[in-house]
Amino acid sequence: MKLCILENDSIDPAVEHLYIGYGAMFERLLRDAGATGTFDVFNTMKGEYPESFEPYDAVLLTGSRADSFSQEPWVLTLKGKIEELLKTKKKLVGICFGHQLIALCMGAKVGRAPQGWGAGRMQYEWTQPDLPQADGRSDIALLASHQDQVFELPSGARLLATSAFCPVAAFDVPGQVFCVQPHPEFVEDYSAFLLNKRRTILGEENYQRFTQSLNKGHDGAAMARMIVDFINN
Repeated sequence: MKLCILENDSIDPAVEHLYIGYGAMFERLLRDAGATGTFDVFNTMKGEYPESFEPYDAVLLTGSRADSFSQEPWVLTLKGKIEELLKTKKKLVGICFGHQLIALCMGAKVGRAPQGWGAGRMQYEWTQPDLPQADGRSDIALLASHQDQVFELPSGARLLATSAFCPVAAFDVPGQVFCVQPHPEFVEDYSAFLLNKRRTILGEENYQRFTQSLNKGHDGAAMARMIVDFINN
């Protein structure tokens, strides 16, 4: 596997010594799921990109504190790159912001969710039990942190995961696109750190509920196996 990771944020300096960055978090996740090969990380906020995407088996877009529909120059530059990659049918993996940006580039509506923040451990209905590495599952639980959502399934896409709170929680275009709203790369301690940072914004009731949900475990490793299979096949 030769994977290009487009890192769309920087990690808080307070925990950088623990997690390094979102690119490193994804490399750990995918290697633990059996991925081998080369992982190259480029920070798009700093204008970093490979000279060519051609050598890569896939391009993975991380999350970001930015909005996918932002008019910030670096987001618009990234959007242009993704539109080109979709035209060439390069395999794309999108997580959170990446999920939203790819959906936006595919013509779907994306925006601020009127229901507010999705955070902590969230449960979803899994609609494709026969997907490789899905192991016949009918539900999946993942750690989330988002206030934006994809409002409609992109044209030509297949729904993978859904909930009342987040109807388009994951989708794919077989062989080309694999997108997930929550964060399989997160671990409970990192989610707890983010929740504590946003405690005032979330409100005490939501903060307590989201924090307590972290005790129930999540299926990030299972999602990672599906992503690795998507990239390799």
